[in-house]
Amino acid sequence: MTAKLAGRTVLVVGGGQTAGETTGNGRAACLTYARHGARVLVVDRDLGSAEETAALVRDAGGAVRAHQADITSEVDCRGIPEAALAAFGRIDVLHNNVGFVPAGRTERLAAEQWRTGFEVNLTGMWLTCKYVLPHLRANGAGAVVNISSMAGLMAGGEAIAYATSKAAVHSMTRSLALEYAPHGVRVNCVAPGMVDTPMGVDTVARATGTGRDEVAAQRAAMIPMGRQGTAWDVANAALFLASDDAAFVTGVVLPVDGGSTLRNGLS
Repeated sequence: MTAKLAGRTVLVVGGGQTAGETTGNGRAACLTYARHGARVLVVDRDLGSAEETAALVRDAGGAVRAHQADITSEVDCRGIPEAALAAFGRIDVLHNNVGFVPAGRTERLAAEQWRTGFEVNLTGMWLTCKYVLPHLRANGAGAVVNISSMAGLMAGGEAIAYATSKAAVHSMTRSLALEYAPHGVRVNCVAPGMVDTPMGVDTVARATGTGRDEVAAQRAAMIPMGRQGTAWDVANAALFLASDDAAFVTGVVLPVDGGSTLRNGLS
């Protein structure tokens, strides 16, 4: 296997997410980047989860540090690149994997839920970009990979705040791509569809009172390819966008959804 990120430092924000045996997108990204030679800073608001991910990366032979930060805090976001530089001396890739799902139609949705959705899904991601991008610009190279959702490509329905905030992430990604392209920095986005992750299946199961296996089967039946995605599917797409394989790719929103947005006529 060719190491696509040998000698590079990747910051994975939201790298601790997991639930039982289910690997979250952030943890899968950390392991995938490390397997391709990257040094990884695992950032999560739950330090214990970040340390668990770091231990898995270390067991696989990767160079890694865990760092606690809440992306709703500007002070914490400012400290993320500082921690990476202290640990590894440089920054090459920022991987933003943060998300909050405020469910509900407009008339049932509390204003506080709306605000929290945007604070986590959009403002927090913008803040990490704000403080990491100057270092990539100074390098004259680098990549940002924002993890969004196919919800940002579709009408909100039962989750208007989530869908709207993710659509805003797509717009932000394109704007940052245009702003930083002259500096050799690429900014792209992965928009996962129905993926078997803690925030995916488990959130729906809790909200509906339905068993996890039943939810998983229902979701798989809705996908043209006949299965849910995995966190590894998302991580492999992110790896492509972070690596030199995508050297001429910027401003892209890449659906990783088994064809779900095709079925909805939105791709």
